[in-house]
Amino acid sequence: MAERSEATRRAAGLDLDDRVAGELRDRLPLLAERTITAITAEVPSYSGTLTGKMRDKIENAVRIALGTFLQLVERSYGADPSTPLVPAVEAAYALGSGEARSGRSVDALLAAYRVGARVSWQEMSSIAVRGQLPAATVAEFAELMFAYIDELSAASVAGHADELASTGLIRRRNLERLTQQLLTGAAEDALLRSAERADWPPPQTLTVVLLPRSNLRPVLALLPAQTLESADDLPGGGSAEELAGLLVPDVHGDRRRQLARMVHGRRAVLGPARPWTQVVHSWQRATRALALGLRPDEVGAPLDTEAHLAELVLSRDPEGLADLRARVLAPLAAVPAGTADRLTETLRSWLLHHGRRDDVAADLFVHPQTVRYRMGQLRELYGDRLTDPATVLDLTLALAFPPRSGLTEVPPHG
Repeated sequence: MAERSEATRRAAGLDLDDRVAGELRDRLPLLAERTITAITAEVPSYSGTLTGKMRDKIENAVRIALGTFLQLVERSYGADPSTPLVPAVEAAYALGSGEARSGRSVDALLAAYRVGARVSWQEMSSIAVRGQLPAATVAEFAELMFAYIDELSAASVAGHADELASTGLIRRRNLERLTQQLLTGAAEDALLRSAERADWPPPQTLTVVLLPRSNLRPVLALLPAQTLESADDLPGGGSAEELAGLLVPDVHGDRRRQLARMVHGRRAVLGPARPWTQVVHSWQRATRALALGLRPDEVGAPLDTEAHLAELVLSRDPEGLADLRARVLAPLAAVPAGTADRLTETLRSWLLHHGRRDDVAADLFVHPQTVRYRMGQLRELYGDRLTDPATVLDLTLALAFPPRSGLTEVPPHG
């Protein structure tokens, strides 16, 4: 025998005569109609929605629930009084699932149950009193009814929760799949299908943000709901902590400065804004910046890759850049290593400051006469090549940035 619920247990001890039970059954259609009318009037989420076929459907569900309750009251199922509850509980579970799919909250659903219980009890208690039932029987009747409503509402809450969990899990998986496709550069038609399947409205642009996973949740709370999160962690870019990747919608233009303020102090790296189907390029630039050894500002400002475009462009062929550097610095092979380093540093500053001696001296923290002396040495080594536009271009590219691992070192062969 199935385990008895609270409602069936109470029903087994209730003594309700056939006359009162019959009057309750006769009032069932009117009671269901009044219940729906009260729910529509008192629960805002249902106002204006319970009309036409929807109203008929819910009203019929209420009638079935009340009918099952009367079957409990009449104890018409003999040895197994739990049997009448099975279809009612299943219907309540299905109601909760349907309400979740309709977008109504569990609070609205429970409010509807409370209103329904109040209206039903007002009518049923009036019939019980008119039937001159003993006070003890009326009290037991009330306990039975509210135990029954509790069981139905619990079933509806379970249905609502299961539906949200199921649809939420499916949507999360679809969003994860979409994110993976975006970061691997999938074709646009595949991305459009995945976005539709994930119920994700595509933005105009996406911007990649990399940050330590420990900083992820506080930042996500400030970002648009459309923001996507990469399921895979990245190496920490020089730290032991894994990095998370976010794809933030529509933060191009002025909104980029707002994004930078949001992630200030979070050790973040910002890729460029790209059309949403091309966000893989934002991802590649952000991860390449980390690979080059670029880091967020020590005072908390994020690493904005837009401020390092020249360095990123030059790093596209590190071996070629290393070869160029070796070729243009070949004249310095004739001097001692320490002298070569000082002359290289001076030549770089001289190129970047367009030969302004005082600016070069300030940059190198030396006297202007020292700059003049060193430039004299360089002109002896390079001759007229320091005035040749092609040589100046090669020198500027080769010396644009100080040597740093990943930028000017030649990768090993093999």
